[in-house]
Amino acid sequence: MYDVIVIGSGPAGISASIYLKRAQKNVCIITDGNSALKKAKKIENYYGVEPISGEELYSIGLKQAKKLEIPIEEDEVTNISLDRNFVVRTVNSEYEAKYVVIATGTNRNTPKVKGLKEFEGKGISYCAICDGFFYKDKDVAVVGNGNYAIHEAETLKLVAKSVTILTNGKKMIENRDTSDFEVDETPIREFRGNNVINEVEFENNNTKKVDGVFIAIGTASSVDLARKIGAVIKGNNIVTNENMQTTVRKLYACGDCTGGLLQVNKAVYEGAIAALDIIKDLNTNEE
Repeated sequence: MYDVIVIGSGPAGISASIYLKRAQKNVCIITDGNSALKKAKKIENYYGVEPISGEELYSIGLKQAKKLEIPIEEDEVTNISLDRNFVVRTVNSEYEAKYVVIATGTNRNTPKVKGLKEFEGKGISYCAICDGFFYKDKDVAVVGNGNYAIHEAETLKLVAKSVTILTNGKKMIENRDTSDFEVDETPIREFRGNNVINEVEFENNNTKKVDGVFIAIGTASSVDLARKIGAVIKGNNIVTNENMQTTVRKLYACGDCTGGLLQVNKAVYEGAIAALDIIKDLNTNEE
């Protein structure tokens, strides 16, 4: 078991992991390799650094972590749960830790489909664990085509009458068993209903009756992961205090997922603050 699992390998996650490792804490980074930093063409306003591409700065951060011999697991996180300790589940494994730091940026993936906003909270949901109970013995659909969509579908099949995966025109991910679900790759035109969603209309004019739709496109975002474990969300941001603590004890968030200034310097600062607070808490409990 780790002292801390850091989810994300951008400026916030690497900053937190470096402080934790230097304090002799058992820390692990789990990352799918995605970071908004990598998309920055040139960074010219970061203290002490000559103009540099985001890709280069991201690479330097990874090298720092590796030089400190911090374990870096390249995998996709699909769920976080909490019993006595945190359990972080990925596509290929699961990990246990006393603390978790979410530092995966902000990227709510939503389909550009008519009716989506209208039925959010009225049959359209973003969390199977949170809302699956309300669809006991009902027909639901999951929109997505990757590991995250399959994870949500597997969660829903335990309570729902039927679960259909709608890829919205994309090919279903390969090498994953989807035999328990109907899979429809037809592009979606519209979500429809009266007060609550009850139908999906496709581009080929076919329709499908549904009682609920769960959005799970791409990988689980920071907000998706935080919501699953009960942390308070405001808009598309995770709510934290001045020490980057979420409303769930020992769960921290830092970087773009907390909102505000979406800059490297803010992410690095918040990663350090989160780590220092965890170090203080761990040292106090060890005494």
